[in-house]
Amino acid sequence: MKIQLTTLFILLLNNLTFTQTINGKILDEYQQAIQGVNILNINSKSATASDNFGAFELSNCSLNDTVEFSLIGFESQFVIINNLENNLNIQLAEKNFTLEEITISPQLDALQIIADVDIQTTPVSSSQDILRKVPGLIIGQHAGGGKAEQIFLRGFDIDHGTDISITVDGLPVNMVSHAHGQGYADLHFLIPETIERVDFGKGPYYQDKGNFTTAGYINFETKDRLQNNTIKLEAGQFNSYRALGMFNLASSTNHNAYIASEYLLTDGFFESSQNFNRINVFGKYNGNISNQDKLGLTLSYFDSQWDASGQIPVRAVESGLISRFGAIDDTEGGTTSRMNLLINYDKIFNNNSSLKNKIFVNQYDFELYSNFTFFLDNPTIGDQIRQRENRMIYGLESEFFKAFSNENLSGSWEAGIHLRHDRSRDNELSKSANRTETIERIQFGDIDETNIGAHIGSSLELNKWTFKPSIRVDFFDFQYTDRLLMSPDVQKENASIISPNFNIFYNPNSTLQLYLKTGKGFHSNDTRVVIANEGMEILPPAYGVDLGYIWKPDSNILVNMAYWYLFMEQEFVYVGDAGIVEPSGRTRRQGIELSSRFQPSPQIFFNLDANYTLARSIDEPEGEDYIPLAPDFTMVAGLNINLRSGLFGNLNLRHIANRPANEDNSIVAEGYTVTDLNLGYQWNNISFGVNVQNLFDTEWIETQFATESRLQTEIEPVEEIHFTPGTPFFIKGILQYDF
Repeated sequence: MKIQLTTLFILLLNNLTFTQTINGKILDEYQQAIQGVNILNINSKSATASDNFGAFELSNCSLNDTVEFSLIGFESQFVIINNLENNLNIQLAEKNFTLEEITISPQLDALQIIADVDIQTTPVSSSQDILRKVPGLIIGQHAGGGKAEQIFLRGFDIDHGTDISITVDGLPVNMVSHAHGQGYADLHFLIPETIERVDFGKGPYYQDKGNFTTAGYINFETKDRLQNNTIKLEAGQFNSYRALGMFNLASSTNHNAYIASEYLLTDGFFESSQNFNRINVFGKYNGNISNQDKLGLTLSYFDSQWDASGQIPVRAVESGLISRFGAIDDTEGGTTSRMNLLINYDKIFNNNSSLKNKIFVNQYDFELYSNFTFFLDNPTIGDQIRQRENRMIYGLESEFFKAFSNENLSGSWEAGIHLRHDRSRDNELSKSANRTETIERIQFGDIDETNIGAHIGSSLELNKWTFKPSIRVDFFDFQYTDRLLMSPDVQKENASIISPNFNIFYNPNSTLQLYLKTGKGFHSNDTRVVIANEGMEILPPAYGVDLGYIWKPDSNILVNMAYWYLFMEQEFVYVGDAGIVEPSGRTRRQGIELSSRFQPSPQIFFNLDANYTLARSIDEPEGEDYIPLAPDFTMVAGLNINLRSGLFGNLNLRHIANRPANEDNSIVAEGYTVTDLNLGYQWNNISFGVNVQNLFDTEWIETQFATESRLQTEIEPVEEIHFTPGTPFFIKGILQYDF
């Protein structure tokens, strides 16, 4: 009997599977931690990802299980677990990107794959390329290259950033209560070659993003280290030159530091020279000061000045008064500068919990001269305006993260606090003449705006389902001192808003993810709007829904498709160009988005992004409910080739359809299709390249507005399209040396 019981016990032991959680760390060939590696147990299907220290914890593991480690740009590695007690130390080797290596898992941000793929296949090479890495986002420049780009996304004319949150390494780019426009986001301080990753999301579904996240958010992540030193020289038409240097200062397992700098100048293609010049200096240090502590320091400086030809009326060109590259007032232009200090401190308590902290300080100066109406208000000296300010921004953020798992459920939760204070002095709108004389001050005052926010959210994984509920609370304090008053007093208002979100993901297999996102977001209004409206309706909420999928029908094809809907409540808008407050009614936007990536061979890559949007005002009668400049249809397509012989190149096409320029669609903003070409050859550490913008020399309009204006010879004003012409055929040569 005893022998039988012993035999039975042994048989039971042989058939039992003991599961356990395993820990480890993932490094690259340079012994640097790799963040965001996808880790999948092939047998149990449990999955996780490495943190910013390269550490990971994977549950539900048994002896002889096979674990896959994969990340875009690295060789995938398969490891068989032969010991449940020891930590795994994994080293991944870099490789050329292929779509085949992507596996869709619950831990994977499916939409993020698109941006990661594009960065790998077509690296960013100019400041305008930066924003174009977000699928469906279109930009336009209309003030000499130094002004922040106009942004279009999801049926929004976002102006310069009102409805999209933009950050760099978490450092805010949007300016609240800016002299030119709410949410003004000038990215020209960012050197394109320092970008490692573009993190983005569309819609108001992200509890840690906060203000301006209605159409979506973008966070540009810069490199922690350089693989090599780089010197790049560019020269092209219109006296265009650019010099770039990127140099390692320290490179070791625990400490990395580098510096990057660029200088850019051009006369531009307008008849009046832009006299544009820009200098950027960027330095970054990060180091592991212990096994659990990581410190980062980023310093940058940016300065730019330029002249501009502004937006010109169609009638002036058609009558022969000026050419399409001419100007009515060529004394427009501006100067701007920015200094940034960012300190990061990350603490790892254990494999399940961590704390991320950041402190930032930003000093910013801005001065812009514009003339939109020419001689409408002042027939003698013209309608030029000046907008300027000097600003300090102080802020801190802290976010705690904790992962958990048991036999039935795994996931994580996080909680964070945010503080930002903007101190804008001499915030001014004035009438000016010839960029030298102040005629009249329309607005002049000091702004202090404080935002305190807190959020908590979780990610719960249950078999093939992932649930992500979250909630965010924001409090704003607005203060304005109107210095045009005889006895200026500080005027104060405050407001708060609660923003819940709930996202659901379903992964039936490793090739398909279905998702439903729901949430509430908002953008704050200018402090002067808040004061004028006595705190009423000054944090307009946006309610959104996304329903979509990401799918790999074949190992070399990736497809994302979604239907989305966004409703925005009544708001009031401060018009920075006129110094007035205007009401804007309720709106609804809905659309369909399609993104596809196809790689028939390791050397050839196709990309396609197509977006259709229906944007309408709710409270206006049919036929008068169009939202001016809201894009109906946009498309971006490209072909990228990278041959083993060293030859490389890409052909990119972008298209935007005709769209309404006013509320009844009686004035139409003209669409365009433009093609750009890049060709180059890599020989050892030297590369030669040619960049061609507007390959077919298309006459296109980059930005346009329906504006009422009067020329000096006219008696009555005319409302029609005023535009900035797009770049004509432009070619430049590029020489790069890596060492």
